[in-house]
Amino acid sequence: MAFKSGSFATFLIVCPTCFFLGIIFSLFPYDYPILWSTVLTPSSHYDYLEAHLRFLHASPPLIPRILHIVIFLGLAGLLTKLYKPSESNMLFDGASLVLYMCGVTVYIANIVKGLRLASAGQYGADLGPTEDEYEQILGREDSLKVLSASNTILALVLVGILVLQAGQWYAESKDIQEDESIAASKKNEKEAGDANAATSGSSTATASKSGRQGSQRKKSN
Repeated sequence: MAFKSGSFATFLIVCPTCFFLGIIFSLFPYDYPILWSTVLTPSSHYDYLEAHLRFLHASPPLIPRILHIVIFLGLAGLLTKLYKPSESNMLFDGASLVLYMCGVTVYIANIVKGLRLASAGQYGADLGPTEDEYEQILGREDSLKVLSASNTILALVLVGILVLQAGQWYAESKDIQEDESIAASKKNEKEAGDANAATSGSSTATASKSGRQGSQRKKSN
């Protein structure tokens, strides 16, 4: 089934979404023992995760620039599909845009902040100058757990975007099939009507010709 004119905008949405899911999947070996494993997470695993996060945060400036460009491409694809939107665009692409902005918010509020904390190595007492503030600020392990949970939230949001785009494609495909079937049925009805009209016309012509021949025979007798 051929895509409509918004296929390139859909491409701009699906490709960045899959790109982000790949990044999150690469972090899953670090997140799984913290969030999903029933075995107590050893303290050495937090050291591995913190070292990995420091390495990510210290990456060359080109890496975050590419990441932000891909984020912008996904947002541009959603805004392009919402330009002069149809009912389908308002439903599926509008919900996709809401999920996408939720993902951007989680990225800015949790992940970027968590990377900065892990890179600085300051948690809890290092950030709270007073005892009251110290109790309100998360420690090292809790901060890393929040970062891992944020990755899981982002994965669910991105999967939701893919589901919405697939649902929109399926709905549009069914609409096209229904339109084609309706057009084909109308065409068949029209052809059947033309055939009936032609048949009735030929029958009338034959009957009139037979009547003329009968009258001529009577006159000749």
